[in-house]
Amino acid sequence: MSPARHRPGGPAVPRRTERPGREAPRRPDDRRRTFPAPAPAPASASASASAGGPGDDGFAASWWGNAWVDALEGSALDPARLARGRAYAGQGHVDAITVTPGRVTAYVHGSRPRPYRAEIRLRTLGEDDWERLLDAAAARPDHIAALLDKDVPHALAAAADLLPAPGDLVPDCSCPDDGLPCKHAAALCYQTAGILDEDPFVLFLMRGRGEQEVLAELTRRNAALAAAEDGAARGGAPATAPRPGDGGSGTAPALASVRARDALTRRVRPPLPPPLTVPPQPGRPPVYPQADGAPDPLALDLLATEAAARAHAILHTGADPVGGLDVWQDAVRLAAAHPGSGLTASTRALYTALARAGGRTPTELARAVAAWRQGGLAGLAALEEEWDPPAGPFDRARPALAAADFPHFRPRRNRLSTPSLQLRLGRDGLWYGYESDAGRDDWWPRGTPDEDPVGALTTLLRR
Repeated sequence: MSPARHRPGGPAVPRRTERPGREAPRRPDDRRRTFPAPAPAPASASASASAGGPGDDGFAASWWGNAWVDALEGSALDPARLARGRAYAGQGHVDAITVTPGRVTAYVHGSRPRPYRAEIRLRTLGEDDWERLLDAAAARPDHIAALLDKDVPHALAAAADLLPAPGDLVPDCSCPDDGLPCKHAAALCYQTAGILDEDPFVLFLMRGRGEQEVLAELTRRNAALAAAEDGAARGGAPATAPRPGDGGSGTAPALASVRARDALTRRVRPPLPPPLTVPPQPGRPPVYPQADGAPDPLALDLLATEAAARAHAILHTGADPVGGLDVWQDAVRLAAAHPGSGLTASTRALYTALARAGGRTPTELARAVAAWRQGGLAGLAALEEEWDPPAGPFDRARPALAAADFPHFRPRRNRLSTPSLQLRLGRDGLWYGYESDAGRDDWWPRGTPDEDPVGALTTLLRR
């Protein structure tokens, strides 16, 4: 066995060592799956979930989904945090969920503007556990049929402890709460139960192997069993299905050969095939390990994702979508693409590097990222440019605000301000909301841009 990968604070995730002569059947993306952000539950269902006790969450319908929830609730130290986690899950605070062997991660929105990175870790199965599990599945055709029908038989799950028990799930979060779990990790756990309901193969991925890898191995074992049964029925020695790469099977066909003279003869080669069609979406990068002396996994993921997205856009349009940005604008865009940047040690290092590249401080970068998320390049311009707008929308803004019972705004160039609130008119004609502590000139972008200053102010005050 090759050594296990170990991340500080998390369980060891063993690398799978292929047996000699066996070709790895998995696809490049088979061990990383990302599911879109779950939609918020209806108001009545969300209220019911937040009011219920442990086990009464309504997020899981299958027995294995409820077993996943029970594993976390069985080791939780604070029922109040679980209740807040259920409420967060029902209100749609959980972003897209990514599942890799031994890890489930997502960004979860809390009370602060920047979301937190929450994760649930669990042990992956060893080779002996997988052998036991796959043998049990291949021995029962009804087990394979149940898996293909998105069902998990109880006997199969018990064959190798496929489902977690209380204490097996290790929650973690970038928020300052040291509860086990905090409300953000609890929200992720509840939403993950719904994913397991829809696709139980995610359980196999959590334990170390992807769906295509499992199905390919079950197909091979099923063929071996069928060959053995056929040999026994004919009265001969039990036949075995050779594995890819096995050289000792007497039934394996001889390798095809060609004369050297024929191989070296000049011949007209056929034309090249037409180019492949451009995929609808850029590919996902692989999972990068974290190890001493290795490059930072976050930086590698950032570079790979960025390269894939830009290459995909160039293939589709023939133009680089970010080619016109300067160094500072591109640094802000890259930082804004990672919602958890600046919250952990690795992401703080990323913020520091990007700020240094743009000749700014990390605080200036954080403020610029908030402006970018508020309005993109136009939002960044509203943060950094102070200009004199022409007469028209700006002159009509103060009477409109006064009519809506906001009479205390004072103009200065393209800005209308009170001691703690500010509206900035961008060159795109939209009003951008800002907030500051009273008496301090420390303005931060807030709310949603709007053509109407009253609308922009309303979204700002609604927070």
